[in-house]
Amino acid sequence: MDMKNVLNLRILLALMISLTIVGCSRNSSDKNSSRATGWKINDKNGGFQYNDKFQEQETSPGLVFVEGGTFTMGKVQDDVMHDWNNTPNQQHIQSFYMDESEVTNKMYTEYLDWIKRTYPPEEENYRLIYKGALPDTLVWRNRLGYAEMMTENYLRHPGYGEYPVVGVSWIQAVEFASWRTDRVAEMDLQNAGYLERDSHLSSSADSNFSTDTYINAPTLTYGGSDSIINPEKSRKRVQTTAAGDTINQYARRESGIISPDYRLPTEAEWEYAALGMSELRSFNVYRGRKKYPWDGQYTRSGKRKTKGDQLANFKQGKGDYGGIAGWSDDGADITAQVMSYEPNDYGLYDMAGNVAEWVADVYRPIVDDEFSDFNYYRGNVYTKNAINEDGTVKVVTPDDIVYDTLSNGQIVARNLPGEILQVAVDEDETYLRTNFDRSDNRNFRDGDNRSSRSYATDFDEEEGENSEASLTRKMYNSPKHNIQRDSTGKILKEYDTSNQRTSMINDEVRVYKGGSWRDRAYWIDPAQRRYFPQDMATDYIGFRCAMSRVGSKSQGGKKRN
Repeated sequence: MDMKNVLNLRILLALMISLTIVGCSRNSSDKNSSRATGWKINDKNGGFQYNDKFQEQETSPGLVFVEGGTFTMGKVQDDVMHDWNNTPNQQHIQSFYMDESEVTNKMYTEYLDWIKRTYPPEEENYRLIYKGALPDTLVWRNRLGYAEMMTENYLRHPGYGEYPVVGVSWIQAVEFASWRTDRVAEMDLQNAGYLERDSHLSSSADSNFSTDTYINAPTLTYGGSDSIINPEKSRKRVQTTAAGDTINQYARRESGIISPDYRLPTEAEWEYAALGMSELRSFNVYRGRKKYPWDGQYTRSGKRKTKGDQLANFKQGKGDYGGIAGWSDDGADITAQVMSYEPNDYGLYDMAGNVAEWVADVYRPIVDDEFSDFNYYRGNVYTKNAINEDGTVKVVTPDDIVYDTLSNGQIVARNLPGEILQVAVDEDETYLRTNFDRSDNRNFRDGDNRSSRSYATDFDEEEGENSEASLTRKMYNSPKHNIQRDSTGKILKEYDTSNQRTSMINDEVRVYKGGSWRDRAYWIDPAQRRYFPQDMATDYIGFRCAMSRVGSKSQGGKKRN
């Protein structure tokens, strides 16, 4: 081979090596550059900014992690009530978080204190906000029993501080969860330096924090306070590009700092968590036969040290709410202090007894697993942010507060100042969609006009849906009371006196689970389900909050071996 060919071969070899190096460089997994475009991410000069150091969701205050999976929802044991509203069905639940205990009086009075400071009830414009959030302490009264001590002391006396709050309607529980979302997000943003330290202490009707407002229009948070508009007054180091533009000024969803919302758990989530099957890895070991949050078929402990002790707070028999004093007593006449009994395998306390608990679902006698067997939930009402004519989001002001009059005459605020006004989704979101086609889906596939107008097979369309003959055939023909106000603000109550009503079920009744201090052992089975009007309260229903899990199903990034 002559020298010329050798030289050409060396040049060709060098060129191939250089192309290989360039190719490797382009395809290397450099997390500082985009795998889509190759451009640098988080460049201090600007461009695409992203939190690529995020590991996993932090557990928010009061919550414990519940790893999702499949389970048999409902029960296969004999139904002595003969309502068969919890027929077994297979469901799959995504991982989520749940309060380790029921929300306590102390937690709820913190909420009341914030409302009182932010919306002073002595001011006429805000008086009804505080009143609408107050639990109904009169639920303790009994025509033939003495309970004034609980009426006067249960909510506020420190002796009951760690007892579960009662007298709270489903609507009030939802509002508490919304408030909690904002307060925790406010704390996280302060700790990350995005908000001025202790800015929450100066909250007022004209200047308070809303998570959704901060995400969608951060300069309108705190009423446009300079501590938000001017990032130099926060503790977050301001980044500017070479052109002088500010970047990373506010925390977006992409930052990973803002957690998902606190909310009520769905019925499926609550039942799955209550069963406490975290140690059961074989497929459906119990097949709906796990009777309590603990192992075994009995309500008393079989352990040597605690043998015979009750494992939950419930009514043991007629006139027996706790047992004989001093021996085999469940430790409570009414509710018990939270965490008085052993937790289940998920670390959740009082998932049986103490107080029954609101869940998010609208009640129906069946669970429609034919339509959905993944994260089942009935109650979706889809909304969107209201938009001003200039394209900005519409933030509620103190002059824009809208109040709703509930079926029992109580008045509650539909929205609070600082929040973004919500409106129903319309055709802009639903047109030609296959997964949903309306805003309110509470009565989807359950006897509404789209599935069956009535349960009677001889229904005559010509008689009309509201004719007298058709009234008794409607599946959910519940009483319809009328609440109005005259010009002076006095409530006018018109009771529904019809004797043709066939049901107490409508779109405003919600499921509650778990049994309570007033219930026999039969009702503390996690599969049991009952319902109650969402705007009313009792002395035996409380609640706890949940939060969705983002990212991996398991904590710690569990991987296959």
